[in-house]
Amino acid sequence: MPSEFELIARHFTRDTRHTILGVGDDAALIAPSPGCEMVVSSDMLVEGTHFLPDTDAEDLGWKTLAVNVSDIAAMGARPRWATLALALPDADEAWIGAFARGFFACASEFGIDLIGGDTTRGPRNFCVTIFGEVAAGKALRRSGARPGDEIWVSGRPGRAALGLAHLQGRTVLDEARRADCIAALQRPQPRAALGLALNGLATAAIDVSDGLLGDLGHILEQSGRAAQLQIAVLPAPTLERQAWLAGGDDYELVFTSPAARHAQIAALPLALDLPLTQIGIVEAGPAGQIDLRDASGATIQVDRLGYDHFQG
Repeated sequence: MPSEFELIARHFTRDTRHTILGVGDDAALIAPSPGCEMVVSSDMLVEGTHFLPDTDAEDLGWKTLAVNVSDIAAMGARPRWATLALALPDADEAWIGAFARGFFACASEFGIDLIGGDTTRGPRNFCVTIFGEVAAGKALRRSGARPGDEIWVSGRPGRAALGLAHLQGRTVLDEARRADCIAALQRPQPRAALGLALNGLATAAIDVSDGLLGDLGHILEQSGRAAQLQIAVLPAPTLERQAWLAGGDDYELVFTSPAARHAQIAALPLALDLPLTQIGIVEAGPAGQIDLRDASGATIQVDRLGYDHFQG
């Protein structure tokens, strides 16, 4: 059986592109680009909570990094470096090799250097700390929404939640939708290009990891605002509607932007090959309050706003 250091050398050591000193020393050395601030985020994936035990190892490697890239995207920043701490029940080289392929495929896609981390034996979980760069003073925050701003969301939320529901036997999807929704769950596509494009256009942003309504609520609470949502594309009152509004694991971006920027935002789908949907307007009112209505203007009641790790 290979040692810890042999596993690291074989599967997690790669050439770096913008790192002074990477994997192999006690710590890494990096230097931010002139005029940039560092953006740092950490996320953890735990077996049984964030992924099913039989999840494909290569898909899991991709997702482990991708969910962290999404946090950097929500700040309007460019991902640069990451560390990976992983606990594994055993040194299964075939599984580890597949995980590493997925992880480094994502790293290559988004220009990220793996610069260190840790390995230990234990229940399977993965923790990434990711570092990005953004021009000084230009990071997107959650607290900048203002009354009159439009509210937009990228992509098609809810697909990942439907994919999980299918895998858990809570719904049955036809073949085409099943493939699409399971891919959304297992190979999320962080919206890094959109985050960069929103610099100078958006007033606030957040990535949708715990549900559209719940994550939008964080923007409204931190901005001290309310919102009215009127979502013409909302599905009928089914599990699909619940997935659209409150399903987690989407890793889309929800953001606010002044109405004067509408034409510029509306031009982004063509430039980025990414759907964007305006779903509401920021209003003055109780912080975090969301008035949700359907296309006819009728009020929609929802049972839950999103996923909470300690409430389910």
